[in-house]
Amino acid sequence: MELTYELHELDQAVDYILRNTKSKTLLFYGEMGAGKTTLIKELSKALGVKDAVSSPTFSLVNHYESDQGAVYHFDFYRIESDMEALDIGFEDYLDSGAWNLIEWPQKVGKLLSDDHQKLHIKVVSENSRMLKLS
Repeated sequence: MELTYELHELDQAVDYILRNTKSKTLLFYGEMGAGKTTLIKELSKALGVKDAVSSPTFSLVNHYESDQGAVYHFDFYRIESDMEALDIGFEDYLDSGAWNLIEWPQKVGKLLSDDHQKLHIKVVSENSRMLKLS
């Protein structure tokens, strides 16, 4: 399933994700600057997060409360080993039943169960992206 959207249409991309995902663990793939964090901010807002959402690049995980319970936002760009993810209790987060929104999931691929939804974001133009769920 694919959707092409303009940056001002993020709400449509979020709606598409929420209607089509089969899991609360979402893996965001895309090159640097593709819009992973931007999409996660909008998705978090749609889930009812009231706090400002920012990338947890250095802390690895940010925790937010929403109308639908906890939302965990991971950014594994700077991670160097699975042990770093294990040290923050990554497996417990995955087993929590909460929303787990994971940027750079390829860095922790060995730790992921089969219960997830992959989202690939591709830059089409400066203001346009293609989103593919697989």
